[in-house]
Amino acid sequence: MSMYLDVHKEAEEKMKKTIKVYSEELAGIRAGRANPAMLDKIVVDYYGTPTPLKQIASITAPEPRQLLIQAWDANVIPNIEKAIMQSDLGLNPSTDGKNIRLIIPQLTEERRKELTKYLKKTTENAKVAIRNERRDANDKLKKMEKNGELTEDDLKRAEDKVQELTDRYIEEIDKMMERKEKELMEV
Repeated sequence: MSMYLDVHKEAEEKMKKTIKVYSEELAGIRAGRANPAMLDKIVVDYYGTPTPLKQIASITAPEPRQLLIQAWDANVIPNIEKAIMQSDLGLNPSTDGKNIRLIIPQLTEERRKELTKYLKKTTENAKVAIRNERRDANDKLKKMEKNGELTEDDLKRAEDKVQELTDRYIEEIDKMMERKEKELMEV
């Protein structure tokens, strides 16, 4: 019985990782409201070293449609601006020499549709990853049964448990997608 618990544990760890990656993907999808996580993927040239923006500045959302970036070193502000303009966020930074402000424009209907399409693609990729993890776990279990480490009944129970995990994480992905979709549709 306990032999296949390792397989379950491993499958669940991998599924949790998939959820984490998917969650980070979602945070990067820009809805109409300001969210500091939108800038998580921004990397700035910091004295010759590519550095994540959040390691060299504080990022806050003082208003629903505005992000405020306060660099800890004013000399790096031009590099932060450049990194933001080169990103695919489509935002124009404005600076007063000390801080950078980003105004988050309303999403156009067209941009909303593009983002929704991207959201669906990202969601499908996450679900495929979860299903692949299920397949890998079931393959390991079948191998264990073939090697006489599991009985046929144990195999069936173990596979059912893997399916329960799969269903749980697929459901979690669906809920996360619904929340993001709602956020994208908010005007």
